[in-house]
Amino acid sequence: MVRNFLLLLFIVIPACEIGVLLLSGNLIGVWPTVGLIILTGVLGTYLAKKQGLETLRRAQTEMQYGRPPGESIIDGVCILVGGVLLLSPGFLTDIAGLLLLIPQTRRPFRGLIKSGLRKWMERNTFTIIR
Repeated sequence: MVRNFLLLLFIVIPACEIGVLLLSGNLIGVWPTVGLIILTGVLGTYLAKKQGLETLRRAQTEMQYGRPPGESIIDGVCILVGGVLLLSPGFLTDIAGLLLLIPQTRRPFRGLIKSGLRKWMERNTFTIIR
């Protein structure tokens, strides 16, 4: 499973990104493609900062009322990954990053993360050290 994930992460995704960038360069030109990549990087930085600060405030409020900030922590992970994806050059990673940064499209990812964490805990492959 880990081997397949690494194959996808380091070979398949970059190859697809190169193909999309070449196609974009042919369709709209090199400089507009470069401009779009820079624009999505700047937009990603702005959105990640805005969403991250909002999530941090929400987590602090939940802790003030004595509630564990579970949803906020998962949102924070999604925002972190989304910001990193938007900073990496490429349109496919930009789309994935935007989906993780926009609160309405982040919901399905939260469910996937929760179910993954639950499976790790059930198999005793995930432990929390205090």
